[in-house]
Amino acid sequence: MAAEILINVRSHETRVAYVEAGVLMDLKIERKTSPTLVGTIHRGIITRVLPGMQAAFVDIGLDKAAFLYVGDILTEDAKEFFDHDESDAEASANENPDEGRPSREIKTPIQDLVKEGDHLMVQVAKDPLGTKGARITTHISLPGRGVVYMPYIKHTGISRKIEDEDEKERLKKIIQKINPTGGVIVRTASEGATEEQLRADIEYLDRLGKEIQKSYEKKKTAGSIHAELDVELRALRDLMSEQVTTVWVDDVDVFKKVSKFVTQLMPKYRQNIILYEERKPLFDLYDIDLEISRAMERKVWLKSGGYIVVDEAEALVVVDVNTGRYVGKKDLEDTILKTNLEAVKEIAHQLRVRNAGGIIIIDFIDMEKQVHRDQVLSALAEELKKDRSRTNIISMSELGLVEMTRKRIRPSLVKTLCEPCSYCDGKGYIKRKNTIANEIFRELEREISMADNSKKKGVIVHCHSSIVDWVYEVESETLETLEKRLNRSIAFKIEPNYHTEQYEIFQDN
Repeated sequence: MAAEILINVRSHETRVAYVEAGVLMDLKIERKTSPTLVGTIHRGIITRVLPGMQAAFVDIGLDKAAFLYVGDILTEDAKEFFDHDESDAEASANENPDEGRPSREIKTPIQDLVKEGDHLMVQVAKDPLGTKGARITTHISLPGRGVVYMPYIKHTGISRKIEDEDEKERLKKIIQKINPTGGVIVRTASEGATEEQLRADIEYLDRLGKEIQKSYEKKKTAGSIHAELDVELRALRDLMSEQVTTVWVDDVDVFKKVSKFVTQLMPKYRQNIILYEERKPLFDLYDIDLEISRAMERKVWLKSGGYIVVDEAEALVVVDVNTGRYVGKKDLEDTILKTNLEAVKEIAHQLRVRNAGGIIIIDFIDMEKQVHRDQVLSALAEELKKDRSRTNIISMSELGLVEMTRKRIRPSLVKTLCEPCSYCDGKGYIKRKNTIANEIFRELEREISMADNSKKKGVIVHCHSSIVDWVYEVESETLETLEKRLNRSIAFKIEPNYHTEQYEIFQDN
């Protein structure tokens, strides 16, 4: 299916969109003030070991300490494990969702592997998310166009997205013939690649690995020793394929940089790079800004009139499916099935565009027939195959709840483009006016009951104008009753700069 890559460059940010048949399939946004750290390599210093968490905090030269799990520490046991493992590659960190390393059982406790003050070469696997620091690993991997190279282990793996067994065997024999000093995982882009292409990729990454080792040895303090490519070059390295007919770039300098990069790394695609010079904004070609706006909404409407609601927490995403205005044509079960099937496509699309990850719970409309539940689950699995990030569907309950996971490496689109509401402090709601009024009445009772009854002064409540209006318009009888019971006069004063929930009580002088 024909695809295009759109690179929109401005002084403050760069946006890369991958569009397939006119539909936005992947989106990367990187701002100059907060570039991604994923893939960067650092000299780290252990600052604290947590045996109870089997993890350690590591200073890598950032404001916030990074987090290192015991399973992310490369040990001699791990090297031996990789030496003997010949299984296909699973998903890994960096921007290689279809390649990676097999997992291993954790045997040695972290307190026996590292101690405070130890220096380690580490790579950022996940950007800081919320209150958490960056997730790091000592399993260093260097992604290239055709392979992922691992300088410190000996392992060969083939991307599982290459389905042809004969092609897998051919690629494996080529890697064995090249016999690199480090580990190699052949990426999906190498399907059909020649020995010369793979050898050039591996030799370049091997030289890069040696340069990184020298930089690590020279640097004596915590900090960066290797930076990843810019977002536009990473996107081309990872997304460029035979399906991509055109790469549009709307900035002359970046066009030159991209052209040089593609000429050196993928010369057969050089003619696909085109400078976009039209007055119409590049992203307006496929209404991508509209798609981004939809992806930041909580409610997303379906064409039928149904809708989905997406709520994102720090480590959890919940999607709720509703029939909305869709009333169907035949019967209730048919209406529910059609809504759920339509929602499946939109949910998979929203997960990709929003870059939502972690644990995901989807609350489909309850279906009575098992065959319908199986149909919806099968449709979801099929749609998720389009996702470059690793996904895993766990199950669907009888109530229609689906548990799944999606690999999360970077903050989601909402976390990238938005910040917590300054008014509700990120809660997503504020107290009702009658709730605040009742809180004020209760607080008045406490204040007056503790006051000196010999001096029966009135009290003044300073609060937001909307609360004052509510009290005098709706709760005037309650206020009058309270004044009589407490034998005090109660007045309200409007404070324009107060938050709706904010109030203070003062004695009237």
